Amino acid sequence: MYELAIGAILVALFFDFVNGFHDAANSIATVIGTRVLRPLYAVSLAAVANFVGPFVFGVAVATTIGKGIINPDFVTIHIIIGALVGAIVWDLITWIFGLPSSSSHALVGGVLGAGIGGAGMQAVILGGLEKVAIGIIVSPIVGLTTAFLLATLLITIFAKRRPYTVNSVFGKLQLVSSTYFSLTHGANDGQKTMGIIALILLTEGLITSFEIPFYVILIAALAISLGTFFGGWRIVKTMAVKITQLKPYQGFAAETGGASILAVLAWFGIPASTTHAISGAIMGAGAVKRVSAVRWGIGKRIVWAWVITIPASAAIAYLSIIIIELFV
Repeated sequence: MYELAIGAILVALFFDFVNGFHDAANSIATVIGTRVLRPLYAVSLAAVANFVGPFVFGVAVATTIGKGIINPDFVTIHIIIGALVGAIVWDLITWIFGLPSSSSHALVGGVLGAGIGGAGMQAVILGGLEKVAIGIIVSPIVGLTTAFLLATLLITIFAKRRPYTVNSVFGKLQLVSSTYFSLTHGANDGQKTMGIIALILLTEGLITSFEIPFYVILIAALAISLGTFFGGWRIVKTMAVKITQLKPYQGFAAETGGASILAVLAWFGIPASTTHAISGAIMGAGAVKRVSAVRWGIGKRIVWAWVITIPASAAIAYLSIIIIELFV
């Protein structure tokens, strides 16, 4: 009786795994780029923190994804599967090309495209889209600005200290800032799948009102942490070394700046992009000594990936729901 629901939940967990795999770069790029940790140690630390994150920051983002973009009254299992297909396909396309696009916004686009394809424009909740728009605008700009200002402050404070001493101190502090960022990554990105699974349970009558059961938090957190552990190294390379070369104090500034904005947005239930936040923060921290230290051409490619993610994943999901409803 519930075979379709079980299948949809498995697809959601696969997306969660792909999310962690695709976005591993967000959690570990800076700590690898500054050579504070070896890749295996970095992904292990990030995987554990990604698992813990959703338990620390609550489930406000999951609620936005589950019932804040498409009215749950219009949702069917076919729409949910179409949404997940759109997000997964777009994540895999950008992973192949090493583009650090947003898995969060890929899922938002998927939900939007499948919802419109399956139920029409009347199913769309404009207030939820406004929250997404806030996240798109705020996370990269505030991440860049915060990281730039923090790195500038650190340069001013430690200007007379020996570089070796500064690198040693912030190499240790990066273990803290990297963990902090991974916690907020797990909180933001892990919650999206929780919202989808809760929506599946509600659609199939397995829960009577929209809520996030503890076991849903547990399995979604596990899936994203495993994806992070087996991380997508193509995007790690782009984020860790292609955008700019960071010193440990810059890595600390980037991780702290990016994580702080993510923590605030998670608290308010705004589905922000960890990719946007850390990309902007890396650029901000990298530009602190000279603007030319950042390879802005790479940054331009990243920005284009940001721009097309929601419409591209929405288009894929729209086509997916049409195909599903034709053959099922």
